[in-house]
Amino acid sequence: MSFDVAAEAYDAFMGRFSVPLAELFADEARLPHEGRALDVGCGTGALTGVLAHRFGETEVAGVDPSASFVDAAAARFPWADLRHGTAEALPFDDDVFAATLAELVVHFMTDATAGAREMVRVTRPGGVVAACVWDFARGRAPQSRFFEALRAVKADIDDESERFGAREHDLTTLLQDAGCLDVTGSELTVSVPFADFAEWWAPYTRGVSPAGAQLAALPPEDRERVRRHAHAAMGDGPFTVVATAWAARGIAP
Repeated sequence: MSFDVAAEAYDAFMGRFSVPLAELFADEARLPHEGRALDVGCGTGALTGVLAHRFGETEVAGVDPSASFVDAAAARFPWADLRHGTAEALPFDDDVFAATLAELVVHFMTDATAGAREMVRVTRPGGVVAACVWDFARGRAPQSRFFEALRAVKADIDDESERFGAREHDLTTLLQDAGCLDVTGSELTVSVPFADFAEWWAPYTRGVSPAGAQLAALPPEDRERVRRHAHAAMGDGPFTVVATAWAARGIAP
């Protein structure tokens, strides 16, 4: 799935969560101390930046199906090897990377099984393969409170809970089926403060991701109804949103 939105809109929508999550994810992945690292579905570079700090910018590569995201990440990390492409057909040779990671990407893959196999293919034997996805199934994603408000207005919504990776054990099973060894799973939790409701609400109005796209598709009066439901649930602020992701880590055979 490609996000046909400006990089700045995505950063405002998810960047406040994906940046701190990237640090936790990299720690949990127990990365090697040297070699090259690949960020699958690099987006605007939240995880790319963490990997660049740990491996060196010239040792980091990334791939994303959204050209605007690749351009934004390349502007931030001009020496990194950032390419336009998909997880299901990674534009890299076999056994290239010491670590291949996918942050908040698996549930948007057209074929998660193929994507995981590609991640293993480009990782050298003994290298790390890891992925994480928000816990949509238990309502612990950053967007979960928004989806509750959206459902109060429109019953048939995509709250991302049925996407692969959003449930416990999805990612560990995925890596095991892709051939990874010593697969382990974990939870990663981040807390993000908001000064007021307006700061929390504004990113949803920019049409980003399934959440923003579904809001934008509603008529104006229904969008206002969603806003009122969300405001009643969240309050005026300040408040903190706590979000938890499932994570899995394995070793390439």
